[in-house]
Amino acid sequence: MAANTTEARTIPTADWVEIPALHADPYPIYRRLRQQAPVHWVPAVNRYLVVGHEACHTVEQDQERFSADESESLMKRAMGHSMLRKDDPEHDAERKAYGGVLRPKAIKQQWEAIFQRNHRTHAARLRAAGPGADLVAEYAAPCAAENLRMVLGLANATHRDLQRWSQTMIDGTGNYADDPQVWAEAERSSREVDEAIDEMLPVLRGEPDGSLLATLGASGMPLESLRANFKMTIGGGLNEPRDAIATTTWALLSHPEQLASVLAGQRWSEAFEESIRWVAPIGMYPRQATRDTELAGMAVPRGARLGVVVGAANRDPEVFEDAESYDIDRPRKPHLAFGGGNHFCAGAWVARSSVVRVALPRLFAEFPGLRLDPAQRPAVGGWVFRGVLKLPVHWD
Repeated sequence: MAANTTEARTIPTADWVEIPALHADPYPIYRRLRQQAPVHWVPAVNRYLVVGHEACHTVEQDQERFSADESESLMKRAMGHSMLRKDDPEHDAERKAYGGVLRPKAIKQQWEAIFQRNHRTHAARLRAAGPGADLVAEYAAPCAAENLRMVLGLANATHRDLQRWSQTMIDGTGNYADDPQVWAEAERSSREVDEAIDEMLPVLRGEPDGSLLATLGASGMPLESLRANFKMTIGGGLNEPRDAIATTTWALLSHPEQLASVLAGQRWSEAFEESIRWVAPIGMYPRQATRDTELAGMAVPRGARLGVVVGAANRDPEVFEDAESYDIDRPRKPHLAFGGGNHFCAGAWVARSSVVRVALPRLFAEFPGLRLDPAQRPAVGGWVFRGVLKLPVHWD
């Protein structure tokens, strides 16, 4: 049903927003935008940014008015046309092809033991690097990459390959500055992933191992779609658990009273959910208006390219009290860090298992006195994708 736009307000223009400022720290910008309106036209990123929680939730739930199949999509250019940029029924068919690989039963039976083993490997790597080591580079990134590599079924790649592929293709997906070097690196990684898939598919068809590539290869999914979905999974499947490990660790080490409560009650799930609300690893994703419509009382024209800013919605004071603060004791309200509706993140259970059940409790148990390095500040950056880039730590 078409919304009545005759009385809707005109969307304001925020021509003062600049991409470098968004990358450095988007939250002051989001606060200013939310105070004025839930939707703004932002010339710097050439789209309408949706910053209110209710408005973002509305967009997520209504694919008839707000399509995931955006024209001129940066993600399509960087990774191909995956299910993340499709609406139902096409999206639903491709999502079902993933089978049970990423579901809780398979994770518990097949993958959690692998997550435990990879933790041991990369915890030893962090320990060998010594106090002052970067927890992101020495543990969170390689551990998340190795977990993903094995779930994917890429025996012909290394965790370093996965890290490079993920980061360069994600950089392409967020390349709103249209940097040609970013595109060149994303295209190189895209070709390398295609080559890895082509090499492994016949091996896994002969000896299926329960991995995602084996499952997709047997599903009948066209090769072009398989490649695009695989690249999409490499992107989100690495950066979300990596950033959740680093952000949660940073948050807890910065709030010792909350860390004490987590340790006393094994409240790792609460610490994780609050950290991805506080700093959403995927901070913004696109949609496109299919017709003239209304969103949160504002007139959205047909064809409008929207940015659903989860990073802003998750700090909306209309929903979350003292929203800018990290607080594991806040009343539980649904955050949008894993998306919503038909596009709810397919890898959410993998992230929760590898981070909540393995990485966080074992890190804090095995590195007593874990604390921030007083001589080196953590580095945090990004807005389309945001996370802790560097986290120097000490332990006893």
